Amino acid sequence: MALTWSFSGGTHPRSRKSTAESPTVRLDGFRRVVLPLSQHTGAPCRCLVTPGDLVKVGQRIGEPVGFLSAPVHATVSGRVVAIRRVLGYTGILGDAVEIESDGNYEIHPSVVPPTVTDRASFVAAIAASGLVGLGGASFPTHVKFSPPADRQPDTLLINAAECEPFLTSDYRRMVEDPAAVLAGVLHVMHYMSIPRAAIGIENDKPAAIAALHAVIDGKAAADPNGPAAAIEVVPLHTRYPQGAEKMLIYAMTGREVPSGGLPHDVKVMVLNVSTVAFIADHLQTGVPLVRRRLTLAGSAVASPANLDVPIGVPVADLVEAAGGFARTPAKVLMGGPMMGVALDSLDTPVIKANNAIIAFDEKEARIPDESVCIRCARCVEGCPMHLLPTSIDAAAREGDTEGLVEFHTMDCIECGTCTYVCPARRHLVQSIRNGKALLRKAEAKKKEARA
Repeated sequence: MALTWSFSGGTHPRSRKSTAESPTVRLDGFRRVVLPLSQHTGAPCRCLVTPGDLVKVGQRIGEPVGFLSAPVHATVSGRVVAIRRVLGYTGILGDAVEIESDGNYEIHPSVVPPTVTDRASFVAAIAASGLVGLGGASFPTHVKFSPPADRQPDTLLINAAECEPFLTSDYRRMVEDPAAVLAGVLHVMHYMSIPRAAIGIENDKPAAIAALHAVIDGKAAADPNGPAAAIEVVPLHTRYPQGAEKMLIYAMTGREVPSGGLPHDVKVMVLNVSTVAFIADHLQTGVPLVRRRLTLAGSAVASPANLDVPIGVPVADLVEAAGGFARTPAKVLMGGPMMGVALDSLDTPVIKANNAIIAFDEKEARIPDESVCIRCARCVEGCPMHLLPTSIDAAAREGDTEGLVEFHTMDCIECGTCTYVCPARRHLVQSIRNGKALLRKAEAKKKEARA
């Protein structure tokens, strides 16, 4: 591969990965879970249960209504007590199934290892598992496994960078179970007919690099002509946002995804390291995506840790079970501090794409007041997409949709670098998000006018 090791732009936030050496702890015993029927990019699921129904772990409770969707499964056994509207972490209201746990975690009879013999049955198994990208994007994985016929990937890239501050759940997955990572990679290579793969991991994670090398090199030594010999572990320069899809592709292959394009446009498939590890587990056990590994950290948390919890656990219950708050939380994020979303309520449930809960006390949560842009161009220098954040910001605040188009607003990956490096503390990412909303609204009006 044409390695560049990194990319232009980006920044170096403090890593603050205090939980890196904290083994993953499994937590159970929660009295209830709340399972939104939309935990993925695409259409919400159709509800399959009603209040009073008894359900078991792995039972399908949400049915996809389109290709770009993913089923939702019960994550505890117990009784459905309500179907209610909840405000998701994205700020959108949607239906959710509330289950009162019986504490038994009884597995549903439908949970059996899938029969997989070819690409079609492999893709069908992944679709039925409810898997979405576990790096935080929540894109249904089976859709990635259906690229256009003329853009069949020749390279599989595994995103193991985990470059955001605080996050260590992927790191622990690699250190604790590198064999599952390798098995998942081999499954994808085999059934998707991808001849080579590479695992991109920042070079500040030597233990994970060593663990992956040990299992891959051992497999390759046992079968020098086998597929493991076509898997590389690639240490990358530590620089945020190294794990962003387009940055990773460029750093590891030298290929540039075109504006508005997707990885398959450059014949690359990108999967998160925990995503491929889940694939290995699912093909072996048949258990769908019902649990989530995540990092609990931040200045307000009493006992920062890496946890394995049922999807749907309310954040308040999770924190209490893990030791509670050391100080009153002033801001709680779902995800990392660079790209995570601030929660309006601790009743918000953990979802499939949730790789962290970060809680800050009053001191760390305080947002400095904005001041006037001083035209220093640090945001321009830092932007990994080579955009002009300050110009997009101005256009968004003025409602200038033509300017938003001219400055390629929709190409922004919302990594937060511009906001992080801005000495004037401009709220650039939020402004850019507002600009994207303006463009979507304008496009919707155009469609209505044409209809």
